[in-house]
Amino acid sequence: MITLIYYELLKIFKKWRTYIGFLAIGVLVPLIEFVLYFSGQGIVEGTTKRLEQDFILVGNLFNGWFVTHLIMNSLWIHVPFLICLVAGDVLAGEASAGTYRILLIRPVSRTRIILSKFIATLLYTFSLILFFAVISLILGIILFGTGDLLLFNDGILILPQDELLFRFTVGFLLAAIAMSVVASLAFLFSSLVENAIGPIIGTMAVIIIFFVLGNLPYDFFIAMKPYLFTSYLDIWTLIFSDPIEWKEIFEHLAVLTAYICAFFLPAYFVFRRKDILS
Repeated sequence: MITLIYYELLKIFKKWRTYIGFLAIGVLVPLIEFVLYFSGQGIVEGTTKRLEQDFILVGNLFNGWFVTHLIMNSLWIHVPFLICLVAGDVLAGEASAGTYRILLIRPVSRTRIILSKFIATLLYTFSLILFFAVISLILGIILFGTGDLLLFNDGILILPQDELLFRFTVGFLLAAIAMSVVASLAFLFSSLVENAIGPIIGTMAVIIIFFVLGNLPYDFFIAMKPYLFTSYLDIWTLIFSDPIEWKEIFEHLAVLTAYICAFFLPAYFVFRRKDILS
């Protein structure tokens, strides 16, 4: 099984579209951080100016932790598209390239083949989020230094520096799990068609529709919101509460895991019964 996953990863990383996500993050994150380095000091100063009338604020509040958290909030709506570019092509790409028959004549069961493809897709997702984490944190700390983390969610919250490495590590891990739901949905759509464009557009359309429905201020849609997976994609933000809401985090994780299984199982049965004509 490990060998199959290895070869699936090779196929994924041999395609140029795989590197679009890394290139986008590798360009956008440094660009944002350099812009903030030269003109972003006013973000904190403008917000804390009124607080200084009642509190004494010391230390470097405009630091790498703050900038990384800001970038996570800014780019997180765009990351699913980067995930779809690869996840939507894993199965559909085999069909469009006409390599299904060659793939399936090997003495390996379809179950192991689709499992290896799915695991490779999740590993790609985690690798992209890891790249996001490394480049944003390292460059942010080099440019802005370290210090306590100042947050403006439902008021003012300052998290001590000695907790931040743990919080960001868990935060990016939770974000990777959330993005795995997006990858699983694109993987499902990829099993149904023979062209990668459909899964990419279909996945993004579902995400946009779910986001819109989940934010409509009407009782019907408010009642629907807990059943939409997009309501849980911001699970990473929960790690930055004080105290940490572990119960809510584990509840969100259970829902996200259920969605990953719910998207993978239909793809599995479709692939098992698929009549390969190319």
